Amino acid sequence: MIRPVLPGDVSAVARALLAAPECARLALCRRIFGGAAEAAVHSRLFGSLHPRWGDGSLSAAARRYALATEPFLDDPAYLNCTRLVLRELASVLETGGEGRSGKSPKRKLC
Repeated sequence: MIRPVLPGDVSAVARALLAAPECARLALCRRIFGGAAEAAVHSRLFGSLHPRWGDGSLSAAARRYALATEPFLDDPAYLNCTRLVLRELASVLETGGEGRSGKSPKRKLC
């Protein structure tokens, strides 16, 4: 994942999570973080966008998925999704790497 992480990155990931079933959100969040990390490495090594995940930003990785229309900040489901994104971001920053992020299982979670 490239830094700095901007408010739009958090919003894009939260909107992708909001469009997903609640039971799939954690796995999707981790997959988006993992994809952004993969793209950031690709961009550094090859000087080009990753063909699937883009430029290494969370926003580019999130935009591979359907995004819900941005709701108001007092929407409870959106707040839960935003909290999930911020918890995952904190985990990544605390570990100095990708934290618990990474590829999600291919099986259906819901």
